Amino acid sequence: MVIVAATLDVHLPGSASLKEKRGRIKPLIARLHKTFDIAVAEVDFNDVWQSAALGIAIVSNEAGHAESKLENVLRWIEQNWPDVEVEDYTYEVIHFK
Repeated sequence: MVIVAATLDVHLPGSASLKEKRGRIKPLIARLHKTFDIAVAEVDFNDVWQSAALGIAIVSNEAGHAESKLENVLRWIEQNWPDVEVEDYTYEVIHFK
């Protein structure tokens, strides 16, 4: 079993309040979970209007498959949520026997 744990730092340039930010982030989190069957949560920058950090966990049998799924997530956000900019991301592959 392999787990890819990723953090995406995103920027919401048009957000003018925490309420507006959450109104844009919550639907994104729900859609990512539903579309890709992954675990997603806002994990940092909770009180910053135009920034968020999303934690993502992907479980798979193979590291390559999980990394490919993460790449698909990044592409999907870029194509389908133009008002959310992924500024940076990091990930770690954890192997279990």
